[in-house]
This record gives sequence, structure tokens and C-alpha cells, in this order.
Amino acid sequence: MWTSDLTMMMLEGIRDTLLMTLLSTLFGYVLGLPLGIALTVTDQAGIKPNAAVYKVLDVIVNIARSIPFLILLILVMPLTKAIVGKTTGSVATIVPLTLAAAPFIGRMIESSLKEVDHGVIEAAQSMGAGTFTIIWKVLLVEARTSILVGVTIAIGTILGYSAMAGVVGGGGLGDIAMRYGYYRWETLIMIVSVVLLVLLVQVFQTMGMRLAVKIDRRKR
Repeated sequence: MWTSDLTMMMLEGIRDTLLMTLLSTLFGYVLGLPLGIALTVTDQAGIKPNAAVYKVLDVIVNIARSIPFLILLILVMPLTKAIVGKTTGSVATIVPLTLAAAPFIGRMIESSLKEVDHGVIEAAQSMGAGTFTIIWKVLLVEARTSILVGVTIAIGTILGYSAMAGVVGGGGLGDIAMRYGYYRWETLIMIVSVVLLVLLVQVFQTMGMRLAVKIDRRKR
């Protein structure tokens, strides 16, 4: 039977899931945005080609993206312990979520920036614009719609990762689904947790796409 205690538990699960997802996305972009810019700029067709730098960054991103999240979660437990003082709970899960998100975000940023018409970049260069100016006022501005769509994708992906963290007591809806739904055979709790996770993804997806369309119209 569903009780008020279960309702409160689900509300806390939603809160913790949102905390993990949004903060990890924010920190992921703090790391991933510069990484994506560096990959774009130092690429062979970039504004400052540097094969050595690009190769190193490319290898780092590929390796980091190849590590399954649950393995990464365990590998970085010492780092998580050093940063937040514990290895379980929603706050602790932000550390591995951020590290998993950063290379993924970096690659999406690279993809978005490479969609910018090279003629626009050449026009800025012909007017004497420096590297920083081109990055800030040309690449990021022209790619803003694609970047926003990428944010929506990143949030959905990170939210999915946060649910996986429930296997090791990561907190949030995933943790509730595992502890109560799976281990205690509470099918209703499992179903409600999954439905709430799906709804959260859909809400973020809808909001992000609508905002991207609005920005794209303004751009035109």
C-alpha cells in the first residue's frame, strides 16, 4: 500500500536526482566546454592547427569515454572520498558523474563548433579578429543552437548515469529503485521510480528543444 512516507521518499529521490544531474552537467560543461573548444581550434582545419595537442586531447577523450560509468564510479572512489569525504550519496556521485560527462560534452562541443560555416570564420579573420574573439563572438554564437541541443542530450545522459549509481548507493531515484524496488521486491516502487526518471528526461528534453527552436528563430 502506498503511504505518505513513500511519497516523501520519492520527492526526496527527485530532489537528489535533480541535484546530481544539474550540478554534474554544470561542472561537466566547466571542464568539457574548454576541452571541446581546444579540440576544435587545434584540429587540422581549426584556426590554430596543432597536431600534437589535438592528438593528445583526442586520445584522452576517447579513453575516458570508453570507460563504463559503473567502472569509473568505482575507480574514482579515492578521489571522491578526498573531495567530499564519502563515497556514497547524491553529493558524492557528482564527482564521477562530472568526470564521465566532461569528455562526452567536450566531443559534443567539438561537433557543434565544427558545424559553423568556415566562411564566417574567414570573414572574421579578414577583419583582424583574434583567436579569442573568433571563439567567443563567432564560433560559440553561431553554434549556440546546436550547443543548447547538446545540453539537452547531456542532461538526459547524465540523468541515466545517476540512475546507474543507485547500484552502489549513489542516491536519488536510481538508489530507491535498487534498494526498495529490486532488493526488497517492491515492484510498485520500482515502476514509480522508472516512470519518474522517464518523465524527468522528457521534461528536460521538451524544455531544451523548445528553447533551441526559439533561439534558432531569433538567429534568423
